[in-house]
Amino acid sequence: MSLLIRVVFAIAACALMGVAAILLVYAPYAAIRDALAGQDPLHGSLLSVVGYLIVAIALFDVAKYFFEEEVPAGREKRTAADARRGLTKFISTIIIAIFLEALVLVFETAREDISNVVYAALLLGAGCLTLVSLGVFQRLSAATEREVGPEPEAKEGGEGIAEDAARLASRPANG
Repeated sequence: MSLLIRVVFAIAACALMGVAAILLVYAPYAAIRDALAGQDPLHGSLLSVVGYLIVAIALFDVAKYFFEEEVPAGREKRTAADARRGLTKFISTIIIAIFLEALVLVFETAREDISNVVYAALLLGAGCLTLVSLGVFQRLSAATEREVGPEPEAKEGGEGIAEDAARLASRPANG
């Protein structure tokens, strides 16, 4: 089952990278096409390009996360600190994409219809809420790690069993 899950994550990551690559090529092409055809003002085309590029980079980063965290074998026995760091990288990528997209949306709505700027403000609020939630998660998980203590490192292939047994045998018995 673990192999199937890793294969599914690998396929999903490849698909996300494919979509990101298409967006990276399509965004400049669309801007040049629109500018030459005179369909859209240049600033509108450039803002669209920025939006496409933000989405492409976010998709690429999510695919990279899948390849780094979910696809490799033997990652099932990660420590809590490893999981926290991986989740933090993933959520940070999403937060950056939210803020950049909100910034683009502010500029677009300011030029077109200022009454729609409330949607950009809501997106900024969602980004702030996500950022605060990540901070709370970091604080609580770090506090829990301090209370529980570091997790023992998994020893590969039975290495160190003799040393562990010798260390346990040399301990004085609690009487």
